[in-house]
Amino acid sequence: MSTPQLVVHHDKELMAQAAAARLITKIVDAQASRGQASVVLTGGRNGNGLLAALAAAPARDAVDWSRLDLWWGDERFVPEGDPERNVTQAREALLDSVPVDPERVHAMPASDGPYGADVEAAAAAYAEELARAAGPENHGDVPAFDVLMLGVGPDTHVASLFPELPAVREIERTVVGVRGAPKPPPTRITLTLPAIRAAREVWLLAAGEDKAQAAAIALSGAGEIQAPAAGARGRSRTLWLLDTAAASRLPRSLYPPASA
Repeated sequence: MSTPQLVVHHDKELMAQAAAARLITKIVDAQASRGQASVVLTGGRNGNGLLAALAAAPARDAVDWSRLDLWWGDERFVPEGDPERNVTQAREALLDSVPVDPERVHAMPASDGPYGADVEAAAAAYAEELARAAGPENHGDVPAFDVLMLGVGPDTHVASLFPELPAVREIERTVVGVRGAPKPPPTRITLTLPAIRAAREVWLLAAGEDKAQAAAIALSGAGEIQAPAAGARGRSRTLWLLDTAAASRLPRSLYPPASA
């Protein structure tokens, strides 16, 4: 796995704008080299802030939206269209304003979908969808995502992998159901660390003073069971995108900016 690199921006607005520009470049480069791109989206204030910044960026038109696959790192297991769902928020922030191919928007199942309230069956179905999309060159049960984005919680959780809970210990399955999450809603679907680590690049987004301790813990050598963000690594690159508030407790030795 790659060693984490840091980029620190002055505030969350600049972080969102710079991350959106960086994402556009990655998508365009992937489409130029392989004909298509694959990105895993995240929710939360920073993930949605990035999507809103991308929607407002003139350079968004450089993306061929019809050749982009969109996946999610986790989802709240609530009914379709619920404002709590990450896909609902992503549609409002970006997807409704760009010409995405609906067949390439891979939303996780809702609690009123074909699997009803069976979160484990819903998770297994998403795992099967990922496996179908994985090519022989991916050497695994998930596509080699070009970029997989994750928000970092104040408790160091990423996706719906919370410290010490069973999902963060999963090493076989790529997608699991989560019950009893400490953050509402308690029932969720999430990618596991093995699925996250299949990505070419993993970007962790953290802005605000309430994320400073989490960033410091995850980047200080903590174990992934106690600090799931510490276990989120990309195959070729792991990038922490922070604002100055979230980076305020990091030792200066970690500060060298990542190369472009």
